[in-house]
Amino acid sequence: MSVHPRAGRPAEAADLIDVPKVISRYYTEHPDPEQAGQRVAFGTSGHRGSSLRSAFNEDHIAATSQAIVEYRRDQGVSGPLFLGRDTHALSEPAMITALEVFAANDVTVLIDSRDGYTPTPALSHAILTFNRSSAKKADGVVVTPSHNPPDDGGFKYNPPNGGPADTDATRWIQDRANALIAGGLKDVRRVSAARARESATVSGYDYLATYVDDLPSVIDIEAIRRAGVRIGADPLGGASVDYWGAIAERHGLDLTVVNPAVDPRFGFMTLDWDGKVRMDCSSPYAMASLIEQKDRFQIATGNDADADRHGIVTPDGGLMNPNHYLAVAIGYLFRARTDWPSTAGIGKTLVSSSMIDRVAEDLGRRLDEVPVGFKWFVPGLLDASIGFGGEESAGASFLRRDGSVWSTDKDGILLDLLASEIIATTGKTPSEHYRSLVARFGEPAYARIDAPATREQKAILGKLSPEQVTAKELAGEPITAVLTSAPANNAAIGGLKVVTGSGWFAARPSGTEDVYKIYAESFHGPDHLARIQEEARGVVSAALGS
Repeated sequence: MSVHPRAGRPAEAADLIDVPKVISRYYTEHPDPEQAGQRVAFGTSGHRGSSLRSAFNEDHIAATSQAIVEYRRDQGVSGPLFLGRDTHALSEPAMITALEVFAANDVTVLIDSRDGYTPTPALSHAILTFNRSSAKKADGVVVTPSHNPPDDGGFKYNPPNGGPADTDATRWIQDRANALIAGGLKDVRRVSAARARESATVSGYDYLATYVDDLPSVIDIEAIRRAGVRIGADPLGGASVDYWGAIAERHGLDLTVVNPAVDPRFGFMTLDWDGKVRMDCSSPYAMASLIEQKDRFQIATGNDADADRHGIVTPDGGLMNPNHYLAVAIGYLFRARTDWPSTAGIGKTLVSSSMIDRVAEDLGRRLDEVPVGFKWFVPGLLDASIGFGGEESAGASFLRRDGSVWSTDKDGILLDLLASEIIATTGKTPSEHYRSLVARFGEPAYARIDAPATREQKAILGKLSPEQVTAKELAGEPITAVLTSAPANNAAIGGLKVVTGSGWFAARPSGTEDVYKIYAESFHGPDHLARIQEEARGVVSAALGS
């Protein structure tokens, strides 16, 4: 991975988007249904793309909104639809388009009563809160491209389980939306924005108060307040901006909102590894300005634009690797939450660190290893068969203190606050706790790299069988497992994972670039990791050739 020479430096004028141009293209450009890159691609994180590349335009959102109307009708979802947005430039226009379609179809829609921004976890929390006491089930849409650059838009559907929609739902919505676009949108029902806002089916909901007031049910807020933990919170210009101030005020915490600014250009950001403006709170380059302030606080935290990711900065360790923090959080929670079910397991994606495996074994808890995607944790969080679900890209959620469900989507605010609870109750930072884990279980070296692959090779990689891997050793160790489906649920992983006693690699095709991603880890240090990475290319090449 080549790092841009200005990575970690403040963005300059030439790095920033032209907001009027981005918004005007949303309305004036129309997708070509024959171009793959201009069709609706509704994955588990929704449809994402830039209006400048005809990948996120008004046609996409009108068609996708109509498809969601028809999908929820077919599924018997008759309760309200919760609708929120983040701070990206395209989020407001897309939310208005969606509102026009939902109102025309007589869908009851709940938008933020403060006309503010809605973090993804607050929307998930709202859906679950409503559905606990109503026979008519609610669902929701959050308009966000998450941590993606400022010219991107995103549109994500959360069904009544509150989490990311599963593959069956997203495929149906995507296919129907593309059919509507190909048909010239003639089957899309829509009213004007003014009529939509005045519609009797559109009303307000206080996302912020409902979420913030409920936090003591999932976090030991009293312990944080009593210990006087000094917290710095950086929303990175995202949807959590008003939430952090409200958390400080309502719960009496010593919490400073480091940067309360909202700017659709995100001009206050430092550039990410590739020189782009990207609100990735797990990146040391995007988080450089907060890392510089680490000594001001006992804990400093960041969130991406929709606050479903967390970033943890400590005075003694700087920005924590997400894998490291997940291991610490799991080790702490399963000892501190004595009211959690004794049968609750630990959920991790198969490209997350094996340090989590060692922590789970030490705790005597079942480990559920699933494919990439937070949707795989939703059933377990709902029925409390898992207490914690986390993925390597800094996304996680966990149960309330009484062992019931809190959210079924990633909650960056929650994981940030947990870091303060850990300090308050143990007197040690999360990075200190991680050093203790290393002393007990060894220190893993972990990295992700990309390797070139054609579209045809990526298609083959996504459908490999274990029998196509003929190698018996990896980096000098016997191969103990070759996986093309996840151990916890036998779901296809869309790639390959090869495991040895002290290391592993996983290879998955990129959905947007002509590369495949190699995730790898070694408990024998960086040199052994490099050997795994090198041999992984050979293993994959041989399998593709077979």
